[in-house]
Amino acid sequence: MKFLIPLFLILASCSSNANGTPFEAEGTISGDVLLTGNKGEDTLSLIDLDSGAELARLETGDQPHEIAISPDGQTAAVVAYGETTIDIIDIANAVRTDRIDLSPNRRPHGLVWTPDNRLIATTEGSDSLTIVDMADRSVSAIATDQQGSHMVAVTTDLSRAYVANMGNGTVSVIDLMAGTKLRDIPAGDTPEGLAVSPDGATLWVADRDNATLFAFDTTSFERIAEITVGNFPIRVAISPDGATVVTSNYAGGSLTLVNAETREVERTILVSGSVGAAQVTILFSADGETLYVAETGRNRIAAVDVASGEVTRRYDAGEDSDGLAVTTITPAD
Repeated sequence: MKFLIPLFLILASCSSNANGTPFEAEGTISGDVLLTGNKGEDTLSLIDLDSGAELARLETGDQPHEIAISPDGQTAAVVAYGETTIDIIDIANAVRTDRIDLSPNRRPHGLVWTPDNRLIATTEGSDSLTIVDMADRSVSAIATDQQGSHMVAVTTDLSRAYVANMGNGTVSVIDLMAGTKLRDIPAGDTPEGLAVSPDGATLWVADRDNATLFAFDTTSFERIAEITVGNFPIRVAISPDGATVVTSNYAGGSLTLVNAETREVERTILVSGSVGAAQVTILFSADGETLYVAETGRNRIAAVDVASGEVTRRYDAGEDSDGLAVTTITPAD
């Protein structure tokens, strides 16, 4: 089931928006904050989750995509997919404090900030996984030797990373302790979204062009399930309790919820029900009760109540808002 992204959406996601004017926060930010990377205008929005007000809009590098939050929850990292850099943002003060250059590694996209204070990013332009030790800002890289190394998932024990390679139809298994690639797993035609279970035992990968979600045993690397989901599943998320796997279905503006134990589809939630929403990134709240869904084509983020399947509100953001993060900012003493 092939699906081609409309050309006008591709062009929009790569263009600049003159109306995306950055602005400073009025004072220090605190409370629950939604962050979204606006890849069409090279900005980052900081949004108050309670009121829905956009608190600040900051300049970023070229094409900000994925966002990761520091272990203490107070700092954000934002990749510049069109460059070689990662911006570091002090959220409370709404200011960029650093810009880390990953050169010669290029086009960072997928991003994780690990509890041991490392940034782990796919660098698609150099077919690699790049690691930044935030203690001293040292940069190292592990070659995937695969094309389109786009998204990454890391196990909770930090022993492995999994990298989806869209160009080769594989997922690379990376030993983070040894700093080497173990193998490549065939994963359909265009694997992009992926997630690993909290216990590290199961890897979930969405083959977006074939509307399929695969489950792999991470000991044997055998494919243990193949599940039909919504059209063009572009992202995968797992609930905090590990019970539910969700695909974000770009072509249908929907979410497919899969029971992680039975590996069967439980239900489908329509968010917009439209390809025009260009739905991409999804993110669970910490309590697992809400899914935040980037409707990139409409410059907004939908909040979906998981239990009822209802969209409870929508947040306005910048042009082509895509990458998401949520955190709680604590006031300084």
